[in-house]
Amino acid sequence: MPFGERLRQFAQKPAREKLRIVRRKMAETDWYWKIHSPGTDRTAYIIGLFGTGRLYLYELMLQHIGERAKYLTTTIRLHRGPTSMIYSAHATLKYVSRAQALPAVTRRILEAVRARFADSIFIYRHPLDSLITNWVFWRTCLRIGTGQVVAQIYQNTDDLCADLEKNFAEFESFAAGDPAFFAASPGPRFLSFREFVEETELHLQSASLTLRLEDFSVNPAREFSRIATVMSIDLGVNGSPISPPTTAPYRYLEMQRKVPRLRSFIHRLDAETRRRIEAFGYSVS
Repeated sequence: MPFGERLRQFAQKPAREKLRIVRRKMAETDWYWKIHSPGTDRTAYIIGLFGTGRLYLYELMLQHIGERAKYLTTTIRLHRGPTSMIYSAHATLKYVSRAQALPAVTRRILEAVRARFADSIFIYRHPLDSLITNWVFWRTCLRIGTGQVVAQIYQNTDDLCADLEKNFAEFESFAAGDPAFFAASPGPRFLSFREFVEETELHLQSASLTLRLEDFSVNPAREFSRIATVMSIDLGVNGSPISPPTTAPYRYLEMQRKVPRLRSFIHRLDAETRRRIEAFGYSVS
């Protein structure tokens, strides 16, 4: 976006939002922290692969962490020491992927975690649910220029199943990481399903805290309190309840019953991918 347009959009924001943006931008510079000590804070990185609930977690943090929220942003920056910044982004550890931070950046984050001046918080969900979500997002992104989620397009699961059945060859191409799927849009391809599952395993092995989106559906307050403990945040700032995710967990189970080719796709998953998914605590059936 041209600088002039960004400036115009900034000028239209309310004064309180302008102040929050300016404070955050200043805080992203290392010189700021040489003057303003973060106290006991450590830089926090909220990481999720595409379609795993990272934006849900971002909204919760905006609503429930009080003053620390002014340091929350949807980018990634690296710092030489602890800060109060909270970065939220998609990132990979092994494979280069469209719209996700490069492995070299993520490895630097993990170096900061090992040095104990940063925390990595990784959110994930059943990879098959993520696969369906990501297929919907990227096909709409390529067709109309804006990625959309399932609830924005389909009235119910039956409509989604009908679309999947009709376009199953395209779905398989996406799941295989076929570059042809993205031929109309220059740039790297997205992760194949096998790579996505492997990336999940790598993040689970290295993160300071791991969170399952499905657990937020059961007890969102309990799961969010785990973040507060790691980041030393005092919850209950505004007294409002912690909302569960709106997305339905384990949607793939209903879909495989209604779309035989999806059931066959799942049955044909290679042994290593199945092993990894089951090691995450999920069933593959």
